[in-house]
Amino acid sequence: MSVVKINALTVPAETGDEIVNRFAPAIERLDSFEGFERFALLKPTDDRSVWFVYTQWASEEAYEGWKNSRSFASSHAEGAEKKKPVATGAELLEFETTLEATGFGSGGAGQ
Repeated sequence: MSVVKINALTVPAETGDEIVNRFAPAIERLDSFEGFERFALLKPTDDRSVWFVYTQWASEEAYEGWKNSRSFASSHAEGAEKKKPVATGAELLEFETTLEATGFGSGGAGQ
């Protein structure tokens, strides 16, 4: 059963564009990891300041493998070219998929 990790980031309105720019390169890196299934950066559509970084993994072991990787470390490092943080807070939410539906091949309306 898949596991889902959602990082809830508090992002001030003035740094919204920057968070998109910083996460864009992550898509290609994530795709190379065994057990990676899905990534989405979710922007609020109202005046809230919480964005969600959604990742889905085949297993907890797959997620831990990515989290303990060099790629994760380098993308989260403060390094020599330290950038100003775009989020003012973060909370990791963890889930196990128990029910799921997709629109692919479901024979629903419009097909």
